[in-house]
Amino acid sequence: MDKIKVVCPNCGAVNAVPANREIRKANCGKCGHSLLDTHPVELNESNFDHFIQKNDIPVVVDFWAPWCGPCQMMAPNFEAAARSFPLKARFAKLNTEEAPGVAARYGIRGIPTMIIFKNGQEVARQSGALDASSIARWVSQYI
Repeated sequence: MDKIKVVCPNCGAVNAVPANREIRKANCGKCGHSLLDTHPVELNESNFDHFIQKNDIPVVVDFWAPWCGPCQMMAPNFEAAARSFPLKARFAKLNTEEAPGVAARYGIRGIPTMIIFKNGQEVARQSGALDASSIARWVSQYI
């Protein structure tokens, strides 16, 4: 049976789960947290590369900052869109004020900016605030 690697959104442990199957329950082997949790993961300078490179599922990162009005408006939409992708994509947020090195590495010049990473590589980028259905449609093109 084929397996995919999924990083636990709670503890960061890498878990192997069956691929190409509808999974109703999947818990982290280390901490017991549900791998089906769709709440966006908070990334930072120290865990960003781990999440991007160790997940076999796409990772959708919202680059944002607390002072950004459009970022604040989009946050609930990003979280709502994430609910449509349990074990299909991992949604994450990166505060560019707290992780300026990562933001600079990816050339983030305007926020909010979302980037989809697959196999550790950027595959798509979208700048500007979107509603939940637009985010979900955009992500669906790349998973």
